[in-house]
Amino acid sequence: MTVPWLFDNQPLPPPNTANEDGIVAVGGALSVPRLREAYGQGIFPWPHEDLPMLWFSPDPRFVIHLDSPTAPKSLLKKLKSTTLHITMDTQFERVVRHCANVPRPDQNGTWITQDILDAYLELHQEGIAHSVEAWDGNTLVGGLYGVSLGGCFFGESMFALQPEASKIAFATFISQLGDWQFDLIDCQIHTDHLARFGGVFMPRSDYCGAIKESQIHNSTRKGKWEMTLTPLDAHRFFKTR
Repeated sequence: MTVPWLFDNQPLPPPNTANEDGIVAVGGALSVPRLREAYGQGIFPWPHEDLPMLWFSPDPRFVIHLDSPTAPKSLLKKLKSTTLHITMDTQFERVVRHCANVPRPDQNGTWITQDILDAYLELHQEGIAHSVEAWDGNTLVGGLYGVSLGGCFFGESMFALQPEASKIAFATFISQLGDWQFDLIDCQIHTDHLARFGGVFMPRSDYCGAIKESQIHNSTRKGKWEMTLTPLDAHRFFKTR
């Protein structure tokens, strides 16, 4: 199946036209309007070295429904006892840079290029890209970032400089989104880590319908986000699920 080349004045093709690898289109600029268009219909950019920009919509999609999240028992204990402090939108650029630079055992290099950093900084300034930070005292030790539209959060990447820091940040963030009555977190693709939080596969057609409905029925929570819950609150949140 031939994948179309995307020119800047063209709309993205529909997600259901993706090839067997989930690629919808090739090329095009990482502008704020383009990224809003992409996320709004279930497509995301995924740079690959020495290739033009690739736009993906995999089938199935891996998501966490916020009416039924879970957390590992070992993490529940840590949520109850941790001294980490969790914030949002206080160090967006640092979080993205850490996501790009902190090595992962199963990953060589990074897909977070300077173009990606610049584009998501613009999205952050627009009030629709957000970061979550985990602090040990005054030291940033973990976090994650992504994009929010309607009642959906589209996760992009996370990092940890201290064992369990990103998991504690993510669990606290899930409880905050649940408190705000968000619908789902888009995890894009399966990982064992995300499956432990209740991640499930969702057919692309159902996923695209769900995010469309979520944007119709929920206004986008724009601007700087503030974390009002703690890891202990997250412990209580998951214990009631």
